[in-house]
Amino acid sequence: MRFGAIIIGDEILRGKRQDKHFAKVIELLGARGLRLAWAEYVGDDPDRITATLRRTFASPDAVFSFGGIGATPDDHTRQCAAAALGVPLALHPEGERLLRARFGAETTPFRLKMVEFPVGAGIIPNTYNQIPGFSVRDHHFVPGFPVMAWPMVESVLDTRYAELHHRTPEAEAAIIVFGSAESTLTPLMVAVETRYRQLKVFSLPHVGEDGTRRHIELGVRGNPAEVAEAIEVLKRGVVESGATYEPAAG
Repeated sequence: MRFGAIIIGDEILRGKRQDKHFAKVIELLGARGLRLAWAEYVGDDPDRITATLRRTFASPDAVFSFGGIGATPDDHTRQCAAAALGVPLALHPEGERLLRARFGAETTPFRLKMVEFPVGAGIIPNTYNQIPGFSVRDHHFVPGFPVMAWPMVESVLDTRYAELHHRTPEAEAAIIVFGSAESTLTPLMVAVETRYRQLKVFSLPHVGEDGTRRHIELGVRGNPAEVAEAIEVLKRGVVESGATYEPAAG
């Protein structure tokens, strides 16, 4: 199963607020031996949100969607999720109970809209203010506020996907290459990926923008049983090409 993220909000695309979810999702997944396969940013455009969700619902991916699940005029995610699935919104009984427990006599029809979810949805508890998010299939919708969203994502990962944690061990090794270009190293990279099918070769060129000498970080990641041998193959190939290398930091 692949994991994806959808981050919704005009305020991010307009630069009024800096997104923090992207880096945090990578961190939360990584702590569990998982990784983020893709991420998309979408503004508060109902047609675009609906089209995005219709496409991702049709995939087998697990998706975390951040933002737009409130009840203000610029919150469209609940409605768009229902439209993408072709189902109506309905007041969720457990969501209503939590909302009434939270607001008591101040539970207004307007506030109840926050727990109108697509038919068939389950709730995601929100320990910060008790206003839940919701899950449909393998899509999980949480608020845009990090203080609420991140514990909710952790809860989903540790309940719905616990069996996937650390299932595929991964290792990484890299060297810093001097005096070469990516085009020169490409045949070597292709040869290593062809030989070691459970590894991915990566190269990160640096052009001296931070005051360092121009170099390429060249490495492999994947099956730990193959990483140690593959990095030695890369080292030999670099030397044979006439370039030099040194160990990568860390």
